[in-house]
Amino acid sequence: MYQLVKDFFNGLWNENPTFKMIIGMCPTLAVTTAAMNGIAMGLATTFVLVFSSLLISLLRNFIPAKVRIPCYIIVIATFVTVVDLFMAGYFPAMYKILGLYIPLIVVNCIIMARAEAFASKVTPMRAIADALGMGLGFTWAITLIGAVRELMGSGTLFGFPVFGENVTRWVIMLLPPGAFITMGVLLGIMNLLTRRGVKNTQCH
Repeated sequence: MYQLVKDFFNGLWNENPTFKMIIGMCPTLAVTTAAMNGIAMGLATTFVLVFSSLLISLLRNFIPAKVRIPCYIIVIATFVTVVDLFMAGYFPAMYKILGLYIPLIVVNCIIMARAEAFASKVTPMRAIADALGMGLGFTWAITLIGAVRELMGSGTLFGFPVFGENVTRWVIMLLPPGAFITMGVLLGIMNLLTRRGVKNTQCH
């Protein structure tokens, strides 16, 4: 049980895919113009990550080593298709916003990395715990980036007005440069918090 909890929390902070491992940058920088976009993209990725990791773990002893990568891609693509059709049918407005980045989950290096480095080597329960932690870690990270960009660029949060009409909107935050600026600042803050945490641990 301890190992499952450790695997889960590892993705939330210690090996957060966005702020620690710096992978999956394509959707992170492209769709985070609003906090809700981050939640939608994060949950879609989490669904694919959890179920593909589970299936790969279950089949790990049956997949030949020489064809493991193509097999992983087929498994991942199957669950991406499920998400793609589900969002197109039930959430067309959000699907239109996320657009091409839903199918591109297939080649998201977060999912492939966890399949190759973790799910293919551990039990199904550990694979689920790791995938869930990584997925939710990715979700909160891109939601935070989206929230900052939305607040500064539109003056809203989840579509609701936060600042008055007289507050200047930084339109650049909704453009590609704003994504890099926000990512850089938040990454610096996360590194600072991590270093302080390490120092406090060493002092004790």
